[in-house]
Formats: sequence, structure tokens, C-alpha cells
Amino acid sequence: MNKIALFGAGGAIGHSIAAALRFAGKSHRVVGRSRKSLERDFGSVPLAEIAEWNPSDPASVKAAARGADTIFYLVGVPYNEFELHPVLMRQTLDGAIAEGVERIVLIGTVYPYGRPQTDPVAENHPREPHTFKGQKRKEQEDLLLEADAKGAIRGTILRLPDFYGPGVENSFLWGTFKAAATSKRAQMVGPIDTPHEFVYVPDVGPVALALAAHEQAYGKWWNFAGAGATTQREMAKRIFAETGSKPKIMVAGKWMLRLVGLFNPFMREMVEMHYLLTTPIIMDDTALNDLLGGLSKTSYADGIKETVAAMLGSDAA
Repeated sequence: MNKIALFGAGGAIGHSIAAALRFAGKSHRVVGRSRKSLERDFGSVPLAEIAEWNPSDPASVKAAARGADTIFYLVGVPYNEFELHPVLMRQTLDGAIAEGVERIVLIGTVYPYGRPQTDPVAENHPREPHTFKGQKRKEQEDLLLEADAKGAIRGTILRLPDFYGPGVENSFLWGTFKAAATSKRAQMVGPIDTPHEFVYVPDVGPVALALAAHEQAYGKWWNFAGAGATTQREMAKRIFAETGSKPKIMVAGKWMLRLVGLFNPFMREMVEMHYLLTTPIIMDDTALNDLLGGLSKTSYADGIKETVAAMLGSDAA
């Protein structure tokens, strides 16, 4: 991989991959909709080339992809606009193929699996999404896999569970970190005693780079699981303990999501994905571990410690 472009670089995983590229001394292009945001996040990074794009403008997509041999696709959409996922993937594929990009790595989710039929869930688990969001994510994946099968471009998918880490404000756990840091009550979506897993964001970048460089990775998807099964309650206890605060938790169930959703569009959109809390997906990443010759994962204890330290340091600054 000689020239790498991060489409949707401004998100948490984009920052993780960019950090891994900086550590490796590799130049890269960071692509996003807002040059101002990109300048704020990457303007002081000598190895980062900033490129603003408009995915609905074919010329803009081509310009963002021009000269790149590898694209990491991290483009997010509002939670109530998941119909855009396949649309944006098609627009990106068209531009990337026209510019001769060799490969695309999509950072994906567990949504396309649908309800778990096995425990744990390995890559041979059927993709049978029963939710709108899962269906749109599957359509997005299918576009990439079909392009790979036709030989138009190489494509692979790195599938992640929920994640957390320093500065990751869109994490399922971020509100709990903030509550613990300020000795307030954490508001969590329950049930919180069912098995769950979280991946520590800084762990993702090195794995994504290693996967992209492996020729056997393409034409399929790969699971990257968290640091073992835990529960939301256990994570909350660890987080509060790290801040020296007494655990205070308020749990909202599905009925509360429906009620709050009458006034909050984001909460309303969470209702259909609530099954992930009652019938959780715990991923098996044995295949990825075998492919890459081992996976490095930060323990929950260390990840929480580092996240709290970064949060408290940021507040002090």
C-alpha cells in the first residue's frame, strides 16, 4: 500500500487508523465533508493530506480517490438516514474504480448478521438482518463484495462490535464515562446484565492496516471482537471505580426508548436495534487471529484507565 485514503476520516475509527499510519511513518489522505473539521483534527500532522469531498458529486469523489491505491471506508450517516449507506457506497465505488483504486476496506458492524443464531458468532453465520438498518448495511456490503467478485476492485470488510476509548464521544459508554468523571448518575439502556463486548478504538487501527495488506483478506468479511464478554453493568462499575466515584446508574428499557423517542429522533431509531441488548452478538474472531498471526487487544481494565485519564486530563486543560 503506497497511498492510502481514509474516507470519513473524522470519526473515531478514522482517527485510530490515521494514528497507526503516523506510527508507521506512512503518508495518507484524510477525506471528509468539512475542510474546517479536517484542518482542526489533522492540520498539524505533516503526513496527512487533507481533501474535502461531496459524495453526491462524481467529480468530487474521483478527486478524493485520485492517486490512492487503498481506501479505508469509514463514512457515517445520521442514525435516521441509514438508507444512504448503499447510496454512498455506490458513489464511492464508481469514483474509486474510475480512478484505478486497487482495494477498499469497509469498516462494518454486526447489524447485517441479524439476530444471533449461534453463540459466539463467526464469519460463517448467515447475514439475515431483520431490521432496516441491518438491511441497508448488508446492501452496502453486497455492493463491495459484488465489485470484488467481478474483478473491478478488491474489497474486504472488518466487522466491529460497539467501541469505546479516549475522546470517543459516540461510544455507547461515553455517557457513563462522563457521569463517573463528574460524580453524576449514568443513564444506560438496558438490560445491562446481558453479555456484551466492546473494542478499544486504538486497537483497531493496527489491525485494519494489517488486514488491508493481506491478499487473502479480500472478497470476504472478518470479525474483530472485543476483549472478551462482559456486561454493561460490569463496565460501569469499572468506570466509576477508576474515577473513585460510587456507582450511580439509571437504566432505561425498551418502553422508555419508545417514550423518549416521541421527542428524540435518535432514541426513536434505537428501538429497532434493542434486540442487541436482549439477544447480544458476541463475535468469534478466530479466523482473523489466524490470518494475522495474533491479535493485540487492550484489556477492559487498561482501556477504561486510559479513557478516564484522557478525559480527566482534557477537563483539566
